[in-house]
Amino acid sequence: MARSNRTAAGPDGEDRAKSRRLGSLGALWPFLKPYRLLMLAALVALVLTATLSLLLPLAVRRVVDNFNVEDGAILDLYFAAALGIAALLAVGTAMRYALVTRLGERVVADIRKAVFDRVIGLSPAFYEKTMTGEVLSRITTDTTLILSVIGSSVSIALRNILLFSGGLVFMSMTSAKLTGLVLLLVPVVVVPILTLGRKLRRLSRENQDWIAQSSGYASEALGAVQSVQSYTHETLSRANFADVTEKSFDAARRRVWTRALMTAIVIFLVFTGIVGVLWIGAWDVRAGSMSAGALVQFVIYAVMVAGAVGALSEIFGELQRAAGATERLVELLQAEDDVQDPAQPVALPSPARGEIGFDGVSFAYPARPGVSALDAVDLRIEAGETVAFVGPSGAGKTTVIQLLQRFYDPQAGQVTLDGIALPDMARADFRSQIALVPQDPVIFAASARENIRFGRPDASDAEIEAAARAAAAHDFLTALPEGYDTWLGERGVTLSGGQRQRIAIARAILRDAPVLLLDEATSALDAESERAVQQAVDTMSENRTTLIVAHRLATVKKADRIVVMEQGKIVAMGKHDDLVAEGGLYARLARLQFTEGLAAE
Repeated sequence: MARSNRTAAGPDGEDRAKSRRLGSLGALWPFLKPYRLLMLAALVALVLTATLSLLLPLAVRRVVDNFNVEDGAILDLYFAAALGIAALLAVGTAMRYALVTRLGERVVADIRKAVFDRVIGLSPAFYEKTMTGEVLSRITTDTTLILSVIGSSVSIALRNILLFSGGLVFMSMTSAKLTGLVLLLVPVVVVPILTLGRKLRRLSRENQDWIAQSSGYASEALGAVQSVQSYTHETLSRANFADVTEKSFDAARRRVWTRALMTAIVIFLVFTGIVGVLWIGAWDVRAGSMSAGALVQFVIYAVMVAGAVGALSEIFGELQRAAGATERLVELLQAEDDVQDPAQPVALPSPARGEIGFDGVSFAYPARPGVSALDAVDLRIEAGETVAFVGPSGAGKTTVIQLLQRFYDPQAGQVTLDGIALPDMARADFRSQIALVPQDPVIFAASARENIRFGRPDASDAEIEAAARAAAAHDFLTALPEGYDTWLGERGVTLSGGQRQRIAIARAILRDAPVLLLDEATSALDAESERAVQQAVDTMSENRTTLIVAHRLATVKKADRIVVMEQGKIVAMGKHDDLVAEGGLYARLARLQFTEGLAAE
């Protein structure tokens, strides 16, 4: 099992890190826009709490300056005012938290749905270049980062910006001299934020890339866990996963230490400056040019401003990580797909006849552009005809099936259905007229009933059972602990290969489409099951255009035509007896298989 050689530290990773700016968060606006009223309510709550926080020191000043008044009622009034402000602050903070958190959860849910909606429709060419695990990491890990920002960091950042700017205003009103001294510290604080922030941005992206690669490797290994165990590859798989995970941890460790260093430097510089300024203010109080209450008020505002700066330095790192996560999600949302639906699709005739054409089709897979999978293939399949494709591995048989479903577009020529080129139609339109039984049957983590119903979601239970009977699956399904409602496990791990294949055949029978594609449909069946399924396939093929890909020639002898392929070309075509009589590749394959079959008997 090969592991991706892409690394977060490579040139590509560096380029992507340099491209990231906080402006990338602007890509979240289309998801935030529908919830403008919710954002407005959260903003009102945020401004209210910030304003109340800024008013609280004024009440404290009045209390301190009136400690020695003879009328205690005035002192009580100031204390009551302070408590009232604190109560309003508590209510406003709770409202802000509830509104912002709800907004974050709603937006992230929308982003996850949008990304999944996009990637589920991307052609297989996309997944030749991108690991599924990496896509899953972006949908989970990256959206979690965005949730943290929208549901917490942004509101905290805005609140601290208000506290910082409002605190400076009130500080200036309290003592312009002391405020001027504090402002001299601003350049000293900003420099380490900008310097270390650039390094933090690069480390954040590197950490996220390694996490994605770790997730991708784990997904690949767990998806093939039986092969891993069969080849006693557990130790090496653990070592490979541990290596990628440790690199992720190392990038995270360097990011954490860089952020911690930045936070420590900023807080130290800020509070050191404040202590110096307060020392000067203390002498002003002794000289009588400033009241004790005014100094206390200035101290509180200075602490607010310093705390806001410290919080912003921490949030800056979170915003950078979220900016990187946003970029990665936007890459998926804007991923270019080689296979696109036309702007004005042509409608397929109703009902579809199932006439198929390959006109001068040449094709090479994107991952192997120099190797032709099909080379100038010309083929016409009439509606209702059963055509079998045979030949050695790599001859291009399965490629015919994939191009007919328009998973890829050929580099030359065109594929047509009922005389219409596939690129001229919406993919969902013509694919709805095709039923597929793949060589490797896909079984979902659901009940047997739901797996068969996947072929036609609106099918009744009776139709599902009829399809299962036709596929010779009814007997083993009713023998399961809960019958058709038995949960089959991830990838159908509770079933044998033949049972999985029969469920896939039942699914195709239930779809009842005019075009039927069988890609080694009986390869995993024993002789008895194959005979039963072959009868079902023969019945199902009646009045349908059927394409059969097979290595076992015994399954294709009854086909109307047999197309013999080699190295991406059609080298012979005809019925079984005629092809055997004329010699060549098919006769050689038939002689080998049937001779071996007789010897085995």
